[in-house]
Amino acid sequence: MEVYSNSTVTGSAKYDAMVGSVGALGGDFNALNSNPAGIGVSIANEFSGTLSIESNKNTTSFGAKSLDYKINKTNFGNFGGVMAFQVDGDTAWKFVNLAVSYSNKSIEDYSETPGNSNISFPIYKDGALYTNLSYDGHAYNRYGHQSKMSVGLGANYNNALYLGAGLNFHSAVMDQYDSVGFLSSKNGAKEVGSKQYTPFSENSSGFSASVGVIGKVTPQLRLGASIETPTWWTIARVYTEYQNPTDGSYSEDRNLTSPLKATLSAAFVPNKNFAFNVDYTLGLTKPSYKVQGDAERELNSFFSDRSKAVSEVKVGAEYRIDAFRLRGGYAYASSPFDSMSLATISDNGSLGNNTFSNLFVGKRNTIGAGIGYDFKAFFIDAAYQNVSSEYNAPFLKGSQSANTGYFTQNFIVDSDQSIVSNVKNTRNNFFLTLGWKF
Repeated sequence: MEVYSNSTVTGSAKYDAMVGSVGALGGDFNALNSNPAGIGVSIANEFSGTLSIESNKNTTSFGAKSLDYKINKTNFGNFGGVMAFQVDGDTAWKFVNLAVSYSNKSIEDYSETPGNSNISFPIYKDGALYTNLSYDGHAYNRYGHQSKMSVGLGANYNNALYLGAGLNFHSAVMDQYDSVGFLSSKNGAKEVGSKQYTPFSENSSGFSASVGVIGKVTPQLRLGASIETPTWWTIARVYTEYQNPTDGSYSEDRNLTSPLKATLSAAFVPNKNFAFNVDYTLGLTKPSYKVQGDAERELNSFFSDRSKAVSEVKVGAEYRIDAFRLRGGYAYASSPFDSMSLATISDNGSLGNNTFSNLFVGKRNTIGAGIGYDFKAFFIDAAYQNVSSEYNAPFLKGSQSANTGYFTQNFIVDSDQSIVSNVKNTRNNFFLTLGWKF
């Protein structure tokens, strides 16, 4: 669900330095991501492209051990622009503007949990113990990228009321792996097992729409509101299934509806040199799959019982000193799941039940900072973002009756309990934007 929640979008360096908090400010084509009414605030044509350098580090711990892994990626992260059309004649409508934004980011991720010889699984043949397989480490591995293209219209009424609407086209491509290493007590041989239905590849596309409004309460105070429909995803998956009746690749299609979201914004602009904005976004519905069988019913039941409305607060500011720009921001997003209890295996091998408040996806904190220089016709902006979260990652559980365990070349490992590791994720991202205004 992290990939399909559309919770974070890469924009221009200005947008990223302010952590996307532009809902009542507008004036940037990336306002399409928060409130399309912001397109109507622009009074000049603008085009820009942004280079993004993404660094993703996971520190995964289990017991007293931890492992680090870092991935660095460089992408053409964002480009787009706004065309401002001034309305002639005796009318209160001042501008009607058209904007296009395209964002792209890597979703490659790797998390490796250390092994622990206190945990082992007996393997029987012909009713007798054949070997014990001790747990020797686990890895979640994902490759891929995600993109979003938005087009929108914004209108300026009497420099006091701004209206906008946008269409959003989403896509995601990824390959994901879930594997565990074991050591055999019989001969010390290493066995590597893959979770049933993995590895898998997904190619997905989605569509959503948004509408918004911004109003000037006073010359200094602006209030904004927007709503984005659910994203209707079509997901095509190719996966590996073991012993069906022989190992092989199979395919399936699913339709997922992400939550409907609303955003309320407020901006304070006391003068031409300073601007401050606050956005609050709330998920109004829960994700759901179109029911095609028992698997979708089970997933929808899980979302209904365990997911909760995601909320996010973003605060951003810009200060101008002649042609220089100083920007900063902070964002906090809540976890999309309630606390859950799981049957677990601890690091000393004991069995029990434990409750976790950050399963799968944790709370997310984002800090942004940036600078820029306006050359009148051209501008250059740079930004840095630090994104941090911490969550619990369960794995290893698999049912023999449902055939959902881990399959090595020689054995099948089924466990009624999960091992749960702790993952600290840190992203340090840099953005450089070159733009043209006319």
